[in-house]
Amino acid sequence: MDLTQVEMEELQNETVRICQELIRIPSVNFGEGKGDEKAIAEYVSALLTEVGIHNEVIETAPNRLNVVARIKGKDSSRPGLVLHGHIDVVPANADDWSVDPFGGIIKDGCVWGRGAIDMKNMDAMILAIVRLWARSGYQPPRDIVLAFFADEEAGSIFGSRWLVKNRPELFEGCTEAVSEVGGFSLTLPNGKRLYLIESAEKGIHWMKLNAHGTASHGSMITTDNAVVKLSEAISRIGSFAWPERATRTATILMRNVADAMGEPFDPKNLRSYLKYFGGMAKMIGATLQNTANPSMLEAGYKANVVPQSASAVVDGRFLPEFEEEMSQTMKSLVGPDVEIEMLVRDKALEFDFSGPLVEAMCEAIRAEDPEGVPVPYLMSGGTDNKALSDIGITGFGFSPLKIPAEMDFMSLFHGIDERVPVDGLHFGVRTLHHFLKNA
Repeated sequence: MDLTQVEMEELQNETVRICQELIRIPSVNFGEGKGDEKAIAEYVSALLTEVGIHNEVIETAPNRLNVVARIKGKDSSRPGLVLHGHIDVVPANADDWSVDPFGGIIKDGCVWGRGAIDMKNMDAMILAIVRLWARSGYQPPRDIVLAFFADEEAGSIFGSRWLVKNRPELFEGCTEAVSEVGGFSLTLPNGKRLYLIESAEKGIHWMKLNAHGTASHGSMITTDNAVVKLSEAISRIGSFAWPERATRTATILMRNVADAMGEPFDPKNLRSYLKYFGGMAKMIGATLQNTANPSMLEAGYKANVVPQSASAVVDGRFLPEFEEEMSQTMKSLVGPDVEIEMLVRDKALEFDFSGPLVEAMCEAIRAEDPEGVPVPYLMSGGTDNKALSDIGITGFGFSPLKIPAEMDFMSLFHGIDERVPVDGLHFGVRTLHHFLKNA
């Protein structure tokens, strides 16, 4: 489906409008089951229904709603594609922001608000594209399942995981998926642009550390102190230098960076190329090793009482094929006096950056930015692609954006003053449309 100039402008404008309206619906997920996607799911459903796209709103718990639709393609005998986004967002403290985090305003050439990057921008692109298709009677090359998931920001329990377990027929015949955190640009110091497409994700080990000791009066000598045992374990974890590990995906990425910078490639020192990533180096650096970050502490109830127990939570993330290294290293670091309780465990993903779907993504990038170089990358976090992989669906991150060289893109995820460039949204929806009509 080739668009006229007028149709393209309408598509771009509607993408921005829908993004603003999605942001204005505060679909905040506080974790621990405390979330509410009811209003935003109803809004998404209404947008689809308005143009004749039949959809199902699926409530998995009170106010935890998902929206799913299937668009028939020209050739339904081909394996289908899942095009998905999550509709929940993390909380935002309005006092910390320079604008209303749920205002959806346009300022300084950007749409501002919680979810502008993660990931109501992609939701808006998807909705604008399929609404255009419906109005014009266009059919994509193959079946596309649209899935707008709840609860991604707190483990997907009421979203993709529930649907995969309880309604797998919704994804019947689908073998591939596309969603968030991929297809965004990275401008290197020499001005060359790479577009990072997510083809791998780190796995998750969220662990609770429990230490036990002897309760006593705080004024007495105490040698069996649970707080001390826990603190020493946390200190060892926090100061541990995890070794560099070269995954297939990270090696390809760094080879492309070296080529773009005109440097020889050293596969034994991938960290040496982090200096070219600017603000993204913090995230990319985490994909060259396992990580374990203490994130919560709990101990005691009164100043003069030495508690009998103390606990901490550690956010562990492991590389594909290096889960065992994380498990054994953590056991060694905590020592014999601290127990490790697994809170959440989820798999790592790594898919080959090849095949027709990948080529369609790369071709779409090159069509909108002939000088851009599409490359794979491994993401330090996780997406709903993990749940879909349980039913054999291969997932990539491809929510394309052209980011200004000076913008610290990664800091905007869950950050203060989250925003997305309007021009970047325009680029993104053009690129995503180009991809989908050839996928």
